[in-house]
Amino acid sequence: MNKYCFAFLCLWCSTLLAQNQLGPDSQVQKLSPNFMDRIDFRAGYYGNYFWNPGLTFGTEYLLSEKVETKQKKRRTKVVTKQWLINGMVGLSWDPRTELGVFTNYGILWRRTNTKGKQLNFQFNPLGIYRAFLPETYEVSGDNVDRVFLPGRNYYAPSISLGFGKLRKGKTLSGRYLNITYMLRTPYNTNFLPSIAIEYGYRFNFKKKN
Repeated sequence: MNKYCFAFLCLWCSTLLAQNQLGPDSQVQKLSPNFMDRIDFRAGYYGNYFWNPGLTFGTEYLLSEKVETKQKKRRTKVVTKQWLINGMVGLSWDPRTELGVFTNYGILWRRTNTKGKQLNFQFNPLGIYRAFLPETYEVSGDNVDRVFLPGRNYYAPSISLGFGKLRKGKTLSGRYLNITYMLRTPYNTNFLPSIAIEYGYRFNFKKKN
C-alpha cells in the first residue's frame, strides 16, 4: 500500500507543477531559487483525541504560488493559492496506555486572502506511528523477562483541515489551528482512527526587508 501512495503523491505533485491555465486576473509568482526563501518551519501543540498532550515539529517547502487579483469598487482583493510539500514529526502521550511517536509526509494546499487569513488542507499518505507501551513482561516457560522498549509500528496516513493567519515580513510568519484525522493500521485485525487538534506557529530565517 505504501508504494502506491508514494506513486500517487509524486504524480499529483507533477500535475500541479505542470498546470498553466490561468484566469485573466491570475499570475504565477516567480519563486526564489534560494532554498531558505521557500521553506518555513513550524512547531506547536498536538492534542491526540483532543486531551492526550503532545508536540509537533515540521517543515513546509513552497512548490508553486498563484496570485489572483480582483478590483472591487473601494479596494483590490488579492487571493494567494499555494501548493507545498509538508513533513512533520511529533509525539503524543496517553498516561494510561502509551507514548506515541509519529512522522508523516505529503502535500499541503493553502489559500490566503487580502487580510492574511488562511485556509489549509493537508493530505499525508506517507505516515508511520510507533507506539511505546508501558512496562511489559514476556513469559517463556518458567521464565519471565522484561521486554525492552515494548510496542509496535503502524502505517498511519492522515488528513488535516485548518485555519491560520499570515504575519507577513515577520520571523514568526504565521499561526495555525488544524484538526487532524489519522488512521493507524493494522490495529489488531482492523484499524484505529484518531482525531487531534494542532495549534502552533510557523517561522523562518529569511532576511527581512
